[in-house]
Amino acid sequence: MTGETEGDKVMMPPPHIYVERTLAIIKPDALQKAEEIEDIILRSGFAILQKRRVHLTPEQASDFYAEHYGKLFFPSLVAYMSHGPIIALVISRDNAISYWKELIGPNNTLKARQTHPDCLRSIYGTDDQRNALHGSESFTSSERETRFFFPDSIVEPVPIGQAAKDYLAKSVNPTLLKGLTELCKQKPIDPVIWLADWLLENNPNKPCVNQPLVQVA
Repeated sequence: MTGETEGDKVMMPPPHIYVERTLAIIKPDALQKAEEIEDIILRSGFAILQKRRVHLTPEQASDFYAEHYGKLFFPSLVAYMSHGPIIALVISRDNAISYWKELIGPNNTLKARQTHPDCLRSIYGTDDQRNALHGSESFTSSERETRFFFPDSIVEPVPIGQAAKDYLAKSVNPTLLKGLTELCKQKPIDPVIWLADWLLENNPNKPCVNQPLVQVA
C-alpha cells in the first residue's frame, strides 16, 4: 500500500444542503410577544436571516394583500395590518414553507384552538382575522412576499416543482424551441456549439443599448 501525497488527494465537492426560505410576519396584535415568538422560531430549527420592523400604510397593506382584493374582509384586513407596526422576518430551514405553516396553524384562531391547540395562532391570536402571524402559502407567494419587504433579497433555492415548470414554460421554452427548430434546419457539424452560439445571439433578455456607452474617467 503506497502513501498518498498531497497532490494525489481527490478533493470532494462540499455537500449540497437544501435550505428553503420563507416570509414570516408578526402582526400588530402580537408585537408585544415578538421576542417570545422569535425564540420559538429559533428553537423550532429555523434561522432568522433578515428582520425589519415596519409600519405599513393602508396603500402598502393593500398592495401586499392584493390577491384578496374584492373580498368582503379586505377593508378590515387592510385596516388591521396598517394600524400598528409589524415585524417581517425571512426565516430558513429545510422545507421552511410547510414547517412554518404547520407551526402557526390554521388561519382562524378560534378554529385553531379546537384543532391545533399548540400552534402559534392558537396561543397568540385573537379571532378569525387577528391571528397574530402570517405565513406564505407557496414558494411563489413566498418569493413575492419576501421581495415586498426585502427588495434586494436573493431568494433561494431555485424554483422547484410547479414553480419551476411555470418559469420554464414562460421564460425558457419559447426561445429554446425556436433554437432547436433552427438547429434541425441547419444540421451543423457540432450542434451543441451551434446552439450555444444561437442562444447567445438570440437571447431575448440581451441588453439593447440605443446610445453608446460613455466611459467615466
